[in-house]
Amino acid sequence: MNPDTTAAVRRLPAVDALRGFALLGILVVNSTQIMDPYAVEGVREPGAAVVDEVALWLVKAVATAKFYLLFSFLFGYSFTLQEASAERAGAQFTARFLRRSLGLLVLGVAHAVLLYTGDILMAYGLLGLVLLWARRISPRTAVRTACWIYGVFGALLTGLGVLALGVPDESGTDPGRIAAAVAAYRGDPGTVVQANLDQLPDAVLGIVIMAPGILAAFLVGLAAGKRDLLGHHDRTSRSRLIRTTALGLALGVPGAVFYASASQGPLGERWQFLGIAVGMLTAPALSAAYACLVLLLLRSSSGERAVRLLAPAGRMALTNYLAQSVIMTVLATAYGLSLYGRIGTAALMVLVGAVLATQLALSNLWLERFRYGPAEWLLRAVTLARRPRERAGR
Repeated sequence: MNPDTTAAVRRLPAVDALRGFALLGILVVNSTQIMDPYAVEGVREPGAAVVDEVALWLVKAVATAKFYLLFSFLFGYSFTLQEASAERAGAQFTARFLRRSLGLLVLGVAHAVLLYTGDILMAYGLLGLVLLWARRISPRTAVRTACWIYGVFGALLTGLGVLALGVPDESGTDPGRIAAAVAAYRGDPGTVVQANLDQLPDAVLGIVIMAPGILAAFLVGLAAGKRDLLGHHDRTSRSRLIRTTALGLALGVPGAVFYASASQGPLGERWQFLGIAVGMLTAPALSAAYACLVLLLLRSSSGERAVRLLAPAGRMALTNYLAQSVIMTVLATAYGLSLYGRIGTAALMVLVGAVLATQLALSNLWLERFRYGPAEWLLRAVTLARRPRERAGR
């Protein structure tokens, strides 16, 4: 039997479709950071058109801080599939996963330096080692630990946000800093790389801030994978999905609205830190609601169509994630069109829709010929320490 067939991770349509769906949210959030100097600084753009302000408000309410949690959940879930795959192949899983983590870390550093500093791969490469350490814990313990991690983090962040209300707001737009960033990203390829290197410490700080949410989502995904929750349907799963969706929306929507209103208006800027805290605290609820809505769609009469649309992009999630950064960076910087700071959020979202539609179509075409996307093939080669089989085994 072909060793790649023996070692192949069991494909679950729900997991792949959820990844494909999450690509939309990741692209929406990352594109605003790549194209908008004010979004990077976390400040409001003076004189922005109303349509762009509304579009950015929706991005923050609907997408920001929600989709990386969904991807992290799926990373934890896939960890269990990779472990089972190694066991079926008779391979040493720890060595495999360490090589995979190193590959993600190297890709992440290259991504952050050359393309976009808001990289998530470095976090996965480093924090994923916690999964290796915790892989023997029970699903119940994993969920409880995740709740404690995120609960303490959220309570601390919210407390700091409340305290910040009493501190005079001296923040604001730094025109010099923004002008320098615009000049660097519109300059030449060398100034683009230097600007990314200058922002790398902030990127590392961002990983530290995101770490509790990522770890909590990893552990919930680990628990779900151990129980094979996305690998089978039971008679009560639909009612559970509906209840989880309702609860997630009830908790998540008010938090998202408050976060967007504090960040983008109409609330004053002194509410911004508390808005971030509340937004992050309630983001898992909205992420869970999104996931359950997709799963309900997959179990509806349109489920097969949704799987055909989303799953190929999900199978190539790493390739598509990196390709999104390449496309947006070429548009934004001196690598290409130097449109950094020149496109409003509303127009950008139209472009995002076109990019996503293209990726959905190309992913399907690619997987008709090959088993893996280019980046997935490379990471798998590192993981297995040998050349994987390339052709589609259909």
